[in-house]
Amino acid sequence: MPDYLQARSRAAVQLWPIAVLRVYTGVFFAFHGLGKLRGHNFAEGLAGFVNGSLESSFSFYRPFLESMVLAHSALFAVLVAWGEFALGVALVLGFATRYAAFGGALMVANFWFAKGQGWLAGDNHDVIWLAILLVLALVPAGRIAGLDGRLADRLRFLR
Repeated sequence: MPDYLQARSRAAVQLWPIAVLRVYTGVFFAFHGLGKLRGHNFAEGLAGFVNGSLESSFSFYRPFLESMVLAHSALFAVLVAWGEFALGVALVLGFATRYAAFGGALMVANFWFAKGQGWLAGDNHDVIWLAILLVLALVPAGRIAGLDGRLADRLRFLR
């Protein structure tokens, strides 16, 4: 076997744990996004969550929550639900993985800012998801068992 193929196969073996993490993360976000899409009154739930989180949210983020999210809670509810679902599908399929993961990291950072929890808070899952999504954005996670690996030669933005 030529050296370059051996190097590629070693890299593929090393990325399998990342592929498993990518698929699990995708299933998680797709499941929760779909639940929001199928549920009723998610806009009211989002507004209630934001109102309940205002006191604890980060002070720099509070004006955005008050002037934008609460004023347009129906729009933000749709954006969150579809954002979570689309992120999940993209990660499960391994399509545009880096872009999806980076966009998901931005979305999760907004959740964290709204809650205002510290980095080391025991119940702060947003920071954990943020770290996972940043890892998936930085490594070629979609190249293993994903569409990114199959389509990279045809679609330059997937490289």
